[in-house]
Amino acid sequence: MSADDVADAEARLRRFAPYLVKAFPETRGSEGIIESPIYALPSFQKWLDQQLKRQVPGTFLMKADSELPISGSIKARGGIYEVLKTAEDLAIRAGRLSKNENYACLAEATFRAFFANYALAVGSTGNLGLSIGIVGAKLGFQTTVHMSRDASAWKKRMLRKQGASVKEYESDYSKAVQEGRNQARQDPHCHFIDDEQSNDLFVGYATAGARLQRQLSKSGVVVDRDHPLFVYLPCGVGGAPGGVTLGLKQVFGDAVHVFFVEPTHAPCFLLGLLTGLHDKVSVCDFGLDNRTAADGLAVPRPSAFAGKAVGSLISGCMTVQDSDLFRILKALKDTENHWIEPSAAAGFIGPKRLLSTKEGKRYLERHELVAKMNQAVHLFWATGGGMVPQKNRDAYYNQASRI
Repeated sequence: MSADDVADAEARLRRFAPYLVKAFPETRGSEGIIESPIYALPSFQKWLDQQLKRQVPGTFLMKADSELPISGSIKARGGIYEVLKTAEDLAIRAGRLSKNENYACLAEATFRAFFANYALAVGSTGNLGLSIGIVGAKLGFQTTVHMSRDASAWKKRMLRKQGASVKEYESDYSKAVQEGRNQARQDPHCHFIDDEQSNDLFVGYATAGARLQRQLSKSGVVVDRDHPLFVYLPCGVGGAPGGVTLGLKQVFGDAVHVFFVEPTHAPCFLLGLLTGLHDKVSVCDFGLDNRTAADGLAVPRPSAFAGKAVGSLISGCMTVQDSDLFRILKALKDTENHWIEPSAAAGFIGPKRLLSTKEGKRYLERHELVAKMNQAVHLFWATGGGMVPQKNRDAYYNQASRI
């Protein structure tokens, strides 16, 4: 995937901005651009200092994809992008749309009737399904989300409320994807959005790189070899963090160091890279149960597409226990008044792993980063949580208080 591919995706998202403003009023403030803010975390950094009994050098920032409009998670980047690209391709092919038109017309009833002749399908543990289900149904597509046992009940309810169909499976994420893919093949008018293999999803996520660069520059944050940027991304199947990584590497090069963080019970991307088998290996092969409170990360097999595309670009993989996810969730709320869901808390373990483990210390030494850590930026990608109902938030917080 080239920089031109990412630029083409960014141009497509700008074309759709008038439609998004009309169809989703919450995007008016950003003029139809789906983007999230960056927050400084000085109080959370002090909390982590106390936990480690040492001062963590550098600056803490949070990329709040938990606040992305429409679906409140990182999946709003790739998932919504692929839905929009699919709609554009169909409308242009049918002679109903040109790239020079105002795409606000796509919100009209005639286009909804047109898209009703087509279907979208996806397999998901939750957030990808939300992004695709909400926008797909709004455009008029017959939208089906195949969801694993790990998906939260409230996400299923919300999808049905938005007009999407939900098919539930007692098995895990891989089974939901497989079933969705197989059923979609039987319908020539159905487009399956494949979290494990989609180039369009990947390029949608990759647009985050240049956008982050502009945000950091506007905030006066310097990123270069003497001012390293450490980015910590929660990882499930690998598509979203993989696409983001590609975008980051395109703009920051060797100045950015990206780490994927997975639950201890579901480190599928790590195992895929270690064995070189990618999607041919499952966490279950190592006696792990793939059970975690981080529903978006409860994935037994990684994406081979993502592993081969960015396995050599990331700086490493880390794992986190569920109990730490809840401690971090509570600490972030208590210190900075920011809310995230458990899976989004995974990346916040990053500095602890980097500075307190032999592997982390060796990485810093090998890349001659030790003397540069005071000028470093630690950026935590908060991947979701904006759509979580208040009663669920209260339950998560109460659970964290008992740990």
